Amino acid sequence: MYRGHTVGVIVPAYNEESHVGEVLATVPEFVDRIYAVDDRSTDDTWEIIRECAAASRRVTDDEPLDSEGEFGPEIRASVADGGRVGETEIVPIRHEENQGAGGALRTGYVRGRKDGMDIVATMDADGQMDPEQLPRLLEPIVEDVADYAKGNRLGDRESRQEMPPFRLFGNWLLTQLTKIASGYWTLQDPQNGYTAISQEALSAVDIESLPADHEYPNDLLVRLNIADMRVADVSMPAMYDDEESTIEYRRFVPVTSVTLLRGFLRRMYTQLSDDRLDPAAIGYVAGLVSLAGALTSAIGIGSSLLKGEASARDLSGIASAFATSAVAFLIAMGIDAVNNAENGVRR
Repeated sequence: MYRGHTVGVIVPAYNEESHVGEVLATVPEFVDRIYAVDDRSTDDTWEIIRECAAASRRVTDDEPLDSEGEFGPEIRASVADGGRVGETEIVPIRHEENQGAGGALRTGYVRGRKDGMDIVATMDADGQMDPEQLPRLLEPIVEDVADYAKGNRLGDRESRQEMPPFRLFGNWLLTQLTKIASGYWTLQDPQNGYTAISQEALSAVDIESLPADHEYPNDLLVRLNIADMRVADVSMPAMYDDEESTIEYRRFVPVTSVTLLRGFLRRMYTQLSDDRLDPAAIGYVAGLVSLAGALTSAIGIGSSLLKGEASARDLSGIASAFATSAVAFLIAMGIDAVNNAENGVRR
């Protein structure tokens, strides 16, 4: 329990036999329950999770771990020197079929909500997330200034410098697109998987329909905004080791783009349903209509250019249409940012 709040931590794992034992062993002692979700790994991840869970139950019952008071061989190979298993209850969960990163978290969220945890955090099994930073994620929720808190590696200068240029640019671009889609204009690093969510926020979103793959954090942010939840961006350093990313970029880029567009449209629809004169939504609609008109005209003018029939007036008209669209979008974004200013928290 942390400052009077029960805390559950989801540890989703897929083929993390080299790290999962250490991650489970170093979760802070104030955590009440760890939901270790094995997404149908093909290595010894599940066996290690089961042994850690068994060890936690035996320690809870004040019984020795074994005749020598030690862990089994799989755990010893995975737990770093000084690591401990047993201060917190570990709930082992295994999928019958691989469901993806979002699917594993979805399973943990549903279980944490059912168990009535005041706060449910997420910590990947690859060792990239510093357990000592967990209290900083919990503080905004405990202090009732946020309903959801997430890590932000871009707020730390050293972490930015450690990121490869391509990855840094991709993160920056995804940040901008997620700001527009979600309405949280102060957030950065939307794909950061180190998060914490309150029971109230968890109950306010349809967590069962959360996407099953790596686009889940973007979709969740849109859902949180629609539910009028406050989001805190907590700056913290990144931890890099020998882990490899499981993201398949050929699939991730188009799927996430569609997810962001769908989320944005869903958010605008909700705002217009609540208020048909919502200025931000109207501004975005005006920008889209203007953009569509400009693109249609550009296609027509393009044909004329090929035939040598386009005039300077035609080109000026297209430029004016694109400029009008850009102005409408900028005004809408400004209004949107102001309307959502109180829902974004920087720590």
